[in-house]
Amino acid sequence: MTVFHSYKTSLNVLSEVSVLYKVVEFKRNKISGSYWKVAIAAAALLASASVRADYASHPAAPAFIDKLVAEHKFNADEVRAALAGAEKKQSILDAIARPAEKTKPWFEYRKIFLGADRVAQGVEFWNTHQATLARASKEMGVEEEVVVAIIGVETRYGRYMGSYRVLDALATLGFDYSPRAKFFSSELENFFLLAREQKQNIGDLKGSYAGAMGYGQFIPSSYRAYAVDFDGNGVSDIWNDPVDAIGSVANYFKRHGWKKGEPVFSRALIAKDYDQSVLNARVRPHLTLQEAAAMGFTPAEGRFNRDEKVVPLEYEGELGKEFWLGFSNFYTITRYNRSQMYALAVWQLSQEIRYAYEQQAAAATTSD
Repeated sequence: MTVFHSYKTSLNVLSEVSVLYKVVEFKRNKISGSYWKVAIAAAALLASASVRADYASHPAAPAFIDKLVAEHKFNADEVRAALAGAEKKQSILDAIARPAEKTKPWFEYRKIFLGADRVAQGVEFWNTHQATLARASKEMGVEEEVVVAIIGVETRYGRYMGSYRVLDALATLGFDYSPRAKFFSSELENFFLLAREQKQNIGDLKGSYAGAMGYGQFIPSSYRAYAVDFDGNGVSDIWNDPVDAIGSVANYFKRHGWKKGEPVFSRALIAKDYDQSVLNARVRPHLTLQEAAAMGFTPAEGRFNRDEKVVPLEYEGELGKEFWLGFSNFYTITRYNRSQMYALAVWQLSQEIRYAYEQQAAAATTSD
């Protein structure tokens, strides 16, 4: 079975627009002058937008097609047909220009991902997939609550996995989003490969505006590299199979250096003359706790080896500035999503889910 739709060519689209013009012409005598002008404008806009949606005619398309043919043995006509059916989505370009972590302070960003409903749904997900989560934790060395929190932040435990066609998202960003066109063009290439490997219809797969898919919202390159067949049925399906999704998220963390039982964050106490220049550095934790203390940052909780490496962080909380120390496991979460606020949200959600899960278990034991 081919993985590609038999997409309409631009000629087909123009033919549809011609039909629209005829319908408008037929209704002409029943439409007032102002509405008639609106109808004609809408038809013209549809024609223009439909032609622009043909990514097979984009200036960058020939090189992309040639690469898939030369390096991966794709059929040029099939790739061209798929690109011809991909649609440019302005809503995608708008969304990627204003991600929440760049437009909201921490106290507002936090509210998006933490709350009673998401915690309760996390406990429900944990109870439903208790055996799978326990096995993933044992085999991959990642705490159950961390895996649950990732899936909770990404898709509310599979409830919202994205409504954009991944083909549209990656074509739009790969061809028409110049700041990261190289990255998204590479993801589009990986998406073609993924669809072929998984025997999926490339036009049917849905995901986020950035082309992320499934329970854990893997981009195509991550899907190909880290998704696992955790239920042993021969397919690594994170679109529909929560067992594979759990195993895949845990495997991603394992492969990126997560250390089970080791610290993630600690609140920080600051000295009056703390060094602001080291705050929120987008680097792997590089200061020992001893060095961080000399710069005015010390853990407010827990006992740690002074040689543990950290990054000092500052966020705007509801009651003013919050200071944190991010450890190596914090950095691993940022390999999943580069936002440092995302990492803090995942960790805090994981702790709330763990607490609620244990409280529920204790209450059940008491009632028995």
